Amino acid sequence: MFTGLVEGTCRVVEPRADGPGMRLIVESAAIAEGSRIGDSIALNGCCLTVVQQEPGRLHFDLGPETLQRTMLGRVQQDQLLNWERSLRVGDRLGGHFVTGHVDTTAVLERRLDDREWSTFWFRLPDAWTRQMVPKGSITVDGVSLTLVEVESQRFSVCLIPHTLAITTLGRLKLDDTVNIETDLLAKYVEKQLAGFRA
Repeated sequence: MFTGLVEGTCRVVEPRADGPGMRLIVESAAIAEGSRIGDSIALNGCCLTVVQQEPGRLHFDLGPETLQRTMLGRVQQDQLLNWERSLRVGDRLGGHFVTGHVDTTAVLERRLDDREWSTFWFRLPDAWTRQMVPKGSITVDGVSLTLVEVESQRFSVCLIPHTLAITTLGRLKLDDTVNIETDLLAKYVEKQLAGFRA
């Protein structure tokens, strides 16, 4: 379980094909310090397990489902990724409950910059916008954000200068792809309502 409060960014050293999956090696002294094999760490909102360590580097194995469902299947060498360690009992919950199970991807359709602030519009299938409401929570590349507007196939978020500066979101360009995790409670509500309609 995570909060969507990104702790920093790490650099992709190598995305190495490994059978049907991928070995992803990332570099960051901050992420490597205190991490151990078996730890859960979210990279761009995707919960992954540390499988090997080197000084200042961590290795993760990504399966076919992860490569297909998330933007990590298209990650490039030297690309920056957001990272967050999993919650420990007693930690503060400053964002919202994030599982690290990416639902789908979205594409940046519009970016409106106003000095150090930005409003982003993302496009995705309407199956996922049904789990969104204005002022609700959304996770974009691992970052906990508040939804501003929600339409049938797109939604908007407003980004403060701090978020733009310390996460990868400030570097996004039009048509870039991001990982999306909708709110956990919204998934359960939609499932229950589907049962009543059946």
